[in-house]
Amino acid sequence: MKFVTPEPRHRKVAQAIRQRIAAGSIAVGEPIPSEAELCAEFGVSRGPVRQALATLRAEGAIAGGRGKPPVVRDRPLAQPFESLLSFSAWAEREGRTPGQRTLEIARRPAGAEAADALSVAEGEPVVELLRLRLLDGRPAMVERTVFVEPVGRMLFDFDTDTGSIYGYLTTRGIDLSVGRHTFDAVVADATDRRLLGVGRGAPLLRERRRSADSDGTPIEWSDDRYRPDLVVFTIDNARSTYPSVARRDAA
Repeated sequence: MKFVTPEPRHRKVAQAIRQRIAAGSIAVGEPIPSEAELCAEFGVSRGPVRQALATLRAEGAIAGGRGKPPVVRDRPLAQPFESLLSFSAWAEREGRTPGQRTLEIARRPAGAEAADALSVAEGEPVVELLRLRLLDGRPAMVERTVFVEPVGRMLFDFDTDTGSIYGYLTTRGIDLSVGRHTFDAVVADATDRRLLGVGRGAPLLRERRRSADSDGTPIEWSDDRYRPDLVVFTIDNARSTYPSVARRDAA
């Protein structure tokens, strides 16, 4: 018999608040819910809530305390998952204006690569999305994303040009808790060149992302290609801590 140790309650509370900050549900400078509200929402005592808030303060995600209500800091800590999950939330935290132009969204049979990443049978229905992401109106990234069909079909009721898909899915109760990111360099293909305005043979920074729920069930597979003159990634690490990965402006 396999015994599963429940996740500590304070970690669940802290993770939920991180996701709301990353999705922009709680904006920079806004207060987070009170201790009493968090206790009621998560069905826990003040102890786990206070421990969660202490964790977020230590990370630099929130500020306040000693009689002052906690608020989201100007520059929340870059987390290995949350900071990479939402392009829109990252751009807004950087003081930039994010934008997007949806070129295509369709329900299709899963190709071999997507089927393997999403743990579905090849040919099983999935939802594919092609978007051009903008920074201050400039083409910055081409996003090719595939969602498992039960999640992807929710996007047919959402205007994908209006904001963060991840923020929307979170409000629909989708659990986006686990991510694996692989980075490499690729040569721009014909679609990349047309959308990003780069020349033949131009190098692009590619992030391949696999997102899953807290049980490890795959939800999304994405191939995102960035102009390296506009966006780069940094990795900060220290002994006894997990690496922290974040986007930043190339300038």
